[in-house]
Amino acid sequence: MRRIGLAVLLSLLPVLANASAAAPGMLLYRYVDSRGVTVLDRQGVPPEYVAKGYQVLNQNGRVVQTVPPAPTAEEIRLKQQADAQAAANAQLLDAYPSVAELDKGRARKLSEIDTLIAVTKANVQTLQAQQVSMQGQAAAQERAGQEVSQSLLDQLRDVRTQTTGLQDKLAKLERSRVEADAEFAHKREALVQLLGP
Repeated sequence: MRRIGLAVLLSLLPVLANASAAAPGMLLYRYVDSRGVTVLDRQGVPPEYVAKGYQVLNQNGRVVQTVPPAPTAEEIRLKQQADAQAAANAQLLDAYPSVAELDKGRARKLSEIDTLIAVTKANVQTLQAQQVSMQGQAAAQERAGQEVSQSLLDQLRDVRTQTTGLQDKLAKLERSRVEADAEFAHKREALVQLLGP
């Protein structure tokens, strides 16, 4: 029974030694002040020097804790940038595990946009044909010495408005195709680098 008690006591000695070394008033704080002088202080580190980092020493002068300097704004920015890039890389690899998969995704996306472009162009042509027909009707009414009917003028205005809207949509679709193609090219380059040779 005594042997077990002695063994437990011996195993607790390092813990007790560390606890007594860390007792208040027994620690020293080492930091560099504004003049560049290394200071040892039992009271702690003044608030204005905490961000520069410091060390905590026990009564034997051994370092028991090192508090690194606070990161600079540039270091924080670079870390955020690196974290964002790592997240983007993980997302890219998750979406496209191979270059072949990315190429399929690109073909699919461009095909979808090409379909929308084709439908929009067909609608523009249909409206333009309607406009030509209505303009012919208006010209026929004028040649007959009649005033162009208000309903025909309203229809013409409506067709022109729709045509303009579709032409704007077509321009946006064509821009989005160029942007999608460029985006996939960028992703492909990044994926090739991530996957390696």
